[in-house]
This record gives sequence, structure tokens and C-alpha cells, in this order.
Amino acid sequence: MALTLLIAAALTTFLIVGLFVDFAIGQRRIRFLKDVAPARTGPTLSVIVAARNEARGIQAAATSLLHLDYPALEIVIVNDRSTDDTGAILRRLSTAAPNAAAESSPRLTIVDIKELPDGWLGKNYALDLGAASAASDLLLFTDADIVFEPSTLRRAVAFMEEQQIDHLAVIPDIVVPGVALNAFVAAFGVFFSMYARPWKVRDPRSRAHIGVGAFNLIRAGVYRSIGGHRAIAMRPDDDMKLGKLVKKHGFHQDVVIGRDMVAVEWYASVRELIDGLMKNAFAGVDYSLWKVVGATAGLFLMDVWPFLALFLTGGATRTLNAVSVALIVLIFWTVNGRRVVYAAAFPAAALLFIYIVWRSALIAVRSGKVTWRGTAYPLSQMRANRI
Repeated sequence: MALTLLIAAALTTFLIVGLFVDFAIGQRRIRFLKDVAPARTGPTLSVIVAARNEARGIQAAATSLLHLDYPALEIVIVNDRSTDDTGAILRRLSTAAPNAAAESSPRLTIVDIKELPDGWLGKNYALDLGAASAASDLLLFTDADIVFEPSTLRRAVAFMEEQQIDHLAVIPDIVVPGVALNAFVAAFGVFFSMYARPWKVRDPRSRAHIGVGAFNLIRAGVYRSIGGHRAIAMRPDDDMKLGKLVKKHGFHQDVVIGRDMVAVEWYASVRELIDGLMKNAFAGVDYSLWKVVGATAGLFLMDVWPFLALFLTGGATRTLNAVSVALIVLIFWTVNGRRVVYAAAFPAAALLFIYIVWRSALIAVRSGKVTWRGTAYPLSQMRANRI
């Protein structure tokens, strides 16, 4: 047993060294949107928002959209069968919106969905419908709880034109209350970076791709040529799969960090976080139990066991695991900077994420369905939409 643990520790340390080098080099290549000089002019742009029961955050989000200083801007908010005050709030905002005829004032359009067609997830249908009504050169797909700094779009478009890319994702600031949720958000940033390797998405030779629900900016011609949201009609992870379609079709994409530019108030409690992440967790591994086993085993061995081994092993095995822990903390720092203090909670966050993935998978397999935004869909139908 001692020899097995020593070999396992050596292998884990070797893998984490490689991971650390990848992170240390890669994270430095991702630019901050706030460092990009805003463009004076740009192509016409439509912001498309899908909103379902978003009364808590829609007013702040929509107000921030109306204060964007991008010229030739239209905003399309699709109210997807909301049963709360979302529709009433949107109607008030529409009435109070700036005069669309005024120079630089965005045009606000509200679209209401009463029924959901077969073969569609609600959000994806709403975004597809919004895109169909837009006539702009650029389309920004964003969520209904995202708050933007006024110059965000001019900076994003300047970056797209400078880098000659077709699709730009922006990683937002995630705002949550309390130490526990902030610790998980910091850890989630590491998990997401391990999964997506965002510094590789600009490399056309790499299969790495990215999409962010808070900010997916894409050229309209590219969006339509890859099939739009119709191609991912049944994907709850539509943001990432949109990025995958862009990459598969040979178009160019990149990602920037939206600190101080794009923000979202995420979940208000651990229970909300668990319920919210469950809707995408099984989809993220293509509804495969084998991938669930592999992904969660890897997460435990790489991100939990080295911490436990500091207390459960000794000698060279403990030393190797101590090196692994130190490297994990350094990886955590490369992603989170001053929030490195939350690294102490990293193994607990990893265990919570493992629980979420397994709970999502087992509920879906046992029930034969996936419930997303209040609507249940057959698991077989969700699995059929492979990208």
C-alpha cells in the first residue's frame, strides 16, 4: 500500500507540474477588456437577451444595457413565458427608455413568447427568435442578470477588429455573498480553466473552445452559417456549444477577462448554487456516466487527495503531496490573484462540485428526463443533440 501511494503521489505531482506550467504561461496570454482602448465607431450591433422569471435582476441588467455608449445599437429582450414580474418590469423599462431617434440612444424591443415549440429548450428558442429579428452585423448573446460598464461594447468591438476574430467571449466578474460562496466561485474559476483552457481557444490547431453565457459576441454572418441556436436547440450548455460550433467550422475566436466591465450577481445561497449548476453539469460531460466517472475521479485525485494525503501519509509520499498542494495553490493564484486566501477551501469546493455532477447525472438517469427552467425534457432527446 505504501508503495502504491508513493507511485500515485509521484504521478499526481508530475501531472500537476505540467498543469501549473500550462496555467502559468496560458493565463498571462488572456487580456483584460478594460485594457483595450474603446472604438469610436463600429459595425451595427444587436444585444439579445433571453429572460425567464428574472424579476430579481432584470431591471439593473436592462438599465445597464440602455446606458451602453455604443453607436448603432439595438437591444432585443425576449420574455420567455415568465410567470413573475419580468414582463411588467420590461414593459415599464420600454416605456421609459430613451428616445430611439436620439443620437447614440439604443433601440429597445421586447418580444414575448407564450408557447415553446417542440424540440427546443426555452432559452435557446428565445435567443434564436431574438437573433432572427436582428438586422445588425454583430450579435451579442447575454443573460438577463448581467450588468455592463457603459464602454464595454466599444472595447469588445475594438478587440474583435484588432485581432480579426469572429467570436469573442468575455469572462465576467461573479458577485456572490459570503465566504463560502466566494470560495466556491474562486475554485470554479480553476475548474473552468482546467476544462476549457481558455488561453488555447485562439489557436486554430487546438480543439479548445469557449463560450460564456454572460457575453458571447459573434458576427451575424458567422452565427447564421454555423446553424445558429437551431443547431444546439436542446443543449443547456448552449454558450459553450456555440463556441464549439464556431471552432469546428474554422472560424476564429478569443476570450478576454471582463473585470470591472461585465458583472453578474450569481447565486445567493449554496442551495441555489447547487440547483443552478445541476442543469448543466451532466450536459457538460455529454450525458455520459463513463465521463462522469472519469471526470470526478480525476478531480478527486488531483484536487482533493493531495490535501488529505498531507495528514494521512508520511515520508516521501507526504513530501510529494506537499509539492502538489503548493502547485495547486499557485494555480489558484494565477486564476484568482488576491483571492488566493480561498485556496484553503479548494478541496471542499472540489468535493461539492463532484457531488453536483453526480447528483445531476443520477437524477437524470433515474428519471429519464432533464428539468431545465421549469420544463422537463426526455433525456434521450437531450442526448440526441450532440455537438
